[in-house]
Amino acid sequence: MPRLTALNNVRTTTSSAARSRRRSLRISPRPGAAIQNARASLVGIRPFWSFSRARYNAGLLLPAKVFVVYAAIMAVALSRVRAYHPFPSFGLANATTTVRAVLAAIVCGCIGEAHTAAVAVAIVTAATAATILDGVDGWMARRTRMASAFGARFDMEVDALLILALSILAWRHGKAGAWVLASGLLRYAFIAAGWLLPWMTRPLTPSLRGRAICVLQIVVLLIVMLPSMPPSASAPVAAAGVLVLLYSFAVDTLWLWRHR
Repeated sequence: MPRLTALNNVRTTTSSAARSRRRSLRISPRPGAAIQNARASLVGIRPFWSFSRARYNAGLLLPAKVFVVYAAIMAVALSRVRAYHPFPSFGLANATTTVRAVLAAIVCGCIGEAHTAAVAVAIVTAATAATILDGVDGWMARRTRMASAFGARFDMEVDALLILALSILAWRHGKAGAWVLASGLLRYAFIAAGWLLPWMTRPLTPSLRGRAICVLQIVVLLIVMLPSMPPSASAPVAAAGVLVLLYSFAVDTLWLWRHR
C-alpha cells in the first residue's frame, strides 16, 4: 500500500511559562492520512448514492404511471355511465371491471421498466388476475340483472388496453418483433376505420368466436411474456396469435360490409 503523505504542514506557535519569553515552534500532526481516507470513502459513497437515488426515483415512477393510466381509464368510463348504465348504482360487475382496470394499468405501468425476470413475473401475474376476473364481471352482471351497454363496453375496452400493453411489452422485452404490436393495434384500427367508413360503426353481434379469440390472444401474450420462454419459442407463438386475430378482424369486417 503506498505511503500516505501530508497534504500540507501547519506551523503553530506555543509560549512557555509566563516568565519566559522564549518561543518554540512545533509542527502540527500530519492530516494527510485522515483527509485522503475521507476522500477515498466519498469515492465509494457517491456511486452508491447515485445508484440508490436512481432506484428510488424508478420506484416512484412506476406508481405514478399506474395512477395516470388508471385515472385516464376511469375518466373516460365515468363520463359514459349516465348515458349507458340505466341503474341507480354502479354495480358489483362494474366494480369488478374496475379492479381489472387497475390490473391493466399495472401492466401498462411496466412499460419502460427494466427488462428483468422479476418485472416479467409481475406482468404475467397482474395480467393473469385480470383475465381470470374477465369471466366474473359478466357473470355478476347477469346474476344481479344489471347488464348494460356501459358494462359491456367497459369490459371490452379494458381487454383491448390489456392486449395492447402486453403486445408492447412482448416487443420491448425482445420476445417478438415489432409486428406483434398488431395484436394490440387492430382494435383501435377498427375504431379508426369507423371514422372513415360509417358502415364500420354498425354494432357487431356478440359471438362465442369473438370472445374466445379475445381470451386466446391474452393467453398467447401471457405465454410469450413468461421469463422461461426464449425468443426462439415466443416469436412463433406470438405470430400464431396475430394470425388468429387477423382472421377474426377479416371475418368481422366482411360481415359489416355485407350488412352495410
